[in-house]
Amino acid sequence: MEALTNHLPTSLKDSLPINGELYVGNMPLNHIEKLVSHTPFYAYDRQLIINKVTQLITTLPKEISLHYAIKANPYPSLVQLMATQVTGFDVASKKEMLLALQTGMAAKNISFAGPGKTMQDIEAAIIAGVTLHVESIGEIAKVKKIAEQLHIKADIAIRVNPAFELKSSGMKMSGGAKPFGIDEEQIAQVLMNLPLAQVNLRGFHIFAGSQNLNANAIICAQQQTFALAEQLITLTKKVTKLEIEYLNIGGGFGIPYFSNDNSLDINAIAGNLQTLLQQYKTISSNVEVILELGRYLVAEAGVYVCKIVDKKVSRGTTYLVCDGGLHHHLANSGNFGQVIRKNYPVAIGNKFITHKSNSICSNELKVQPALEQVNIVGPLCTPLDILADKVKLPKANVDDYVVVFQSGAYGASASPKDFLSQTQLSEILL
Repeated sequence: MEALTNHLPTSLKDSLPINGELYVGNMPLNHIEKLVSHTPFYAYDRQLIINKVTQLITTLPKEISLHYAIKANPYPSLVQLMATQVTGFDVASKKEMLLALQTGMAAKNISFAGPGKTMQDIEAAIIAGVTLHVESIGEIAKVKKIAEQLHIKADIAIRVNPAFELKSSGMKMSGGAKPFGIDEEQIAQVLMNLPLAQVNLRGFHIFAGSQNLNANAIICAQQQTFALAEQLITLTKKVTKLEIEYLNIGGGFGIPYFSNDNSLDINAIAGNLQTLLQQYKTISSNVEVILELGRYLVAEAGVYVCKIVDKKVSRGTTYLVCDGGLHHHLANSGNFGQVIRKNYPVAIGNKFITHKSNSICSNELKVQPALEQVNIVGPLCTPLDILADKVKLPKANVDDYVVVFQSGAYGASASPKDFLSQTQLSEILL
């Protein structure tokens, strides 16, 4: 019981169950199921997202601009909400770009990153006035060609692959050979050959890694980022006479998924950013510093909910077989970058009890005393379809809800929803 309590995301504990059933956005699971017509579904808590963004903005130096990386969760209603909370968007495809523009976000506050942009992607971005984060010398040539054809000067920023990497990062995006960005040692040559008649260089994008819970590692990477950026800004002015408008320092902020994870120390990171802004006047005086986050803003506000359709025992192991699984939540199954699979926080959504009828905090959380160890699996005919392995939960039955927490990012859109032609999921923002 204690292990389960500690494994639940702190951001959701205040909206956990009333009379035994999980509430999301002040609505019980059975009501949500009726709204979306069936399980499985993702439910996102609007207020939790607002609270997370507000808390972060309050903590960060006021000079820092916050952008949302739509790749984390492109659900249209959620993106529309984020347009009211942040100052800009980062997109990674033409479809994401169109979604961002539909929210009313100004095109100048939308950046388009990612290797392998097609000619159609580039043309659409130039016409829309979105800033292209160019990732190779070849991509700059494509931008030049299309800008000439359109008779439009294209806004670009150069994504830099720095020599350093973000230590303790779930996915390393820099250091060594990478498909992302232009190696920092090539930037001088790139600047000398920039087709300034066709492009307007607005800034630099330096993104070192993702899903990091080590504040010291992020602080170190940000210190190196600012030092490199100052050199690049000075070099740009010398070579091109241009004044850089912005510096996108990426993000990499992680959230705790597993029982031994600790929350990221945002106060330490904010304090370091304040120091860097004071230290690097070349940047703080003239350049907008953008922090680009996705997972950190939305992951803890989402749950994935499916139903138990069968319960069976195989040679002493109890299995709860659900109507949802890997095809809807690839990351939770352990097949989205995990080296060793670990369980996300999981619960039986209709079998909580509390001391109070209408509120809960961590020391009030109790589960029914009858627990059993189970493996929770999906409906697919593959042993990879795992929702949870060897977890102790209240005794569950067919038609009970299985809830996977920390599911607001890289969930539905990052999963093979058409695999084996299973039932499609629903999403809802509450």
